[in-house]
Amino acid sequence: MAAETKRPLIIVESPTKAKTISRFMKSRYRVMASLGHVRDLPKSTLGVDVHNNFAPKYINIRGKGDLIRELREASKKASSIYLATDPDREGEAISWHLCTILGIDPGEAKRVTFHEITEKAVKEAFSKPKPVNQRLVDAQQARRVLDRLVGYSLSPLLWHKIRPGLSAGRVQSAALRLIVARDSEIASFKPEEYWTLDAYLEGEEGQVKARYFGEKGRKKALSSRSDVDAVLSSIKGKPFIVASVKPRERKRQAPAPFTTSTLQQEASRKLGFPVRKTMSVAQTLYEGVELGKDGYTGLITYMRTDSVRVAASAASEARQYIGEVFGSQYAGGGRSARPRPQEQGAHEAIRPTSVLRLPSEVKGFLKNDQYRLYKLIWDRFVASQMAPAVYDTVTADIKSGDATFRATGSRMKFAGFTKVYEEGRDSPAEDDKEIIPLREGEVLSLVKTEPLQHFTEPPPRYTEATLVKALEENGIGRPSTYAPIIATLFEREYVAREQRRLFATELGITVDKLLTENFPSIVDLAFTAGMEKKLDSVEEGEVDWVAILREFWQPLKEQIDRAEEEIARVKVADEPAGEDCEKCGRPMVIKRGRYGKFIACSGYPECKNTKPILEKTGVTCPKCGKGDIVARRTRKGRVFYGCSQYPNCDYTTWNRPVAGSKCPACGSFLVEVQGRRRGFRCSNQACDHRSQKVDN
Repeated sequence: MAAETKRPLIIVESPTKAKTISRFMKSRYRVMASLGHVRDLPKSTLGVDVHNNFAPKYINIRGKGDLIRELREASKKASSIYLATDPDREGEAISWHLCTILGIDPGEAKRVTFHEITEKAVKEAFSKPKPVNQRLVDAQQARRVLDRLVGYSLSPLLWHKIRPGLSAGRVQSAALRLIVARDSEIASFKPEEYWTLDAYLEGEEGQVKARYFGEKGRKKALSSRSDVDAVLSSIKGKPFIVASVKPRERKRQAPAPFTTSTLQQEASRKLGFPVRKTMSVAQTLYEGVELGKDGYTGLITYMRTDSVRVAASAASEARQYIGEVFGSQYAGGGRSARPRPQEQGAHEAIRPTSVLRLPSEVKGFLKNDQYRLYKLIWDRFVASQMAPAVYDTVTADIKSGDATFRATGSRMKFAGFTKVYEEGRDSPAEDDKEIIPLREGEVLSLVKTEPLQHFTEPPPRYTEATLVKALEENGIGRPSTYAPIIATLFEREYVAREQRRLFATELGITVDKLLTENFPSIVDLAFTAGMEKKLDSVEEGEVDWVAILREFWQPLKEQIDRAEEEIARVKVADEPAGEDCEKCGRPMVIKRGRYGKFIACSGYPECKNTKPILEKTGVTCPKCGKGDIVARRTRKGRVFYGCSQYPNCDYTTWNRPVAGSKCPACGSFLVEVQGRRRGFRCSNQACDHRSQKVDN
């Protein structure tokens, strides 16, 4: 029997990516997945020899023994081995670890990188393999070891001084500082009074609204009602004359294509996606989705990037499409953005691998969340290659005595990129309004004045989108870290969310206070950003990674030793439950037990009254008419909804009731339906009403 012909072996991270690449490379190659990292630092110990140049003590990841054996066996039978892990530091480190377990010299390895999983990009990458980039590996190791030193040194301190199960981290703690500081700003904010004064004026062409601007051409604020009364007195009986009309043309440039940060922000604003979900869905679009007869196909470029650079071929394809669909006057855009110091120069922005793969054409092959995110990326990229939107604007100054009122307006002259895409906003913006044609010297008649009192508002709480923006602006973390940072803050219960707004919990405030008072550099934003720059310099070969660790570790070790001796144990204040104990009348508080949170009397141990936390849905039980419908869990953890009067009332449903909803057919409340028939249906089993939106 003839011996089996040896084939080249390609190793990637995920099975989906393996399927997509297999389609391009055919059966001439064998493609296997490492399922992420194969080696890492041990979880049970520090795993770093601080006395021997901070040498990491890597071990094979538990549970991957069989996979590692399969990779070793396959490598022995391979004619050559290609390492095709992701094109970033983490991917480079995975390839370096694969070299170790397979006995490959990293300097002689065949490392291939591509930023999109398309046949052209993949085959081009395989035509020119390179050695493993040791600078990238060192940069990843420096971050990994530094984060381990911080986490495994500070976390036990938190366990001893506050409670078990807590954690601190180099970037995580700085992110928590941002949230706590914002909460503190809001709590200490003192609103200041101010007024606006609008005049409704009638002209030859109709009515116009003008706002008080100032006196004698100088802007003046109205701080009180007396200021407003003084203006009203000064204009009483005086004519309103148009002093100047200044028309101009304003161009609004298209936004740049997505980076990781801007994608996370926009997906949060427009789609309501948490950052972790955005990255998870984007990963599937990058690795490949099965498109019928076309097989597995990568739909977007690599989704962890700081860059807004676009390949010339992609820009050309987009502009040709724009010209054919919208007209040549709409093609343009693609304005160059100055790269930031930390930007990954070899990477591109996040874009569709082909503009010609329209969202509408692939919708049938995608899950709903995949489709929505792909359409967002496609729309943004196409818009980025389109001409600016053009507006005709006008500013008219209208004088009455010494007082000046100003009317502004705009009208879209050319839609440009807005034909395809409009950016989301964190707060509502005033709509542009047209104003009637005015001419200099025209006398307007006063219809009415409208003085309004206002108060300055505190800065808004962070959302996931604005927190990511703040992290990026402060130079904290990198594209790959934003999602896990925020997820950890939630998992440790340092941060909670209400109506998409983030706020620090009592536990988060306590942890932040301990760290701020005893380890100021760990939570200092400037220090953290400076450390990020130092770590980036490792990749550039400008500094040795061990030198950075040595400079950082000794002061931290001294602080930890001192803190262990000096810090007293801290008690976290119990969170009020918002109700009194029905047995003794004292306030109930939220406690944490072995099986999660529960409500208990603050008078413990004198009063041992406890009860479970019930999440109310805002819907009254339709069966007994007395209890609230609340969320409960089965023994296996599955959520269902039942009456709070149980066991006196046994009403239950698997579907979440929608507060304030009303079935247009029978008047019962509606419930959410998940799965293929996602939408809403009537809670009354005898009624067959269904809809895609809530009918109130």
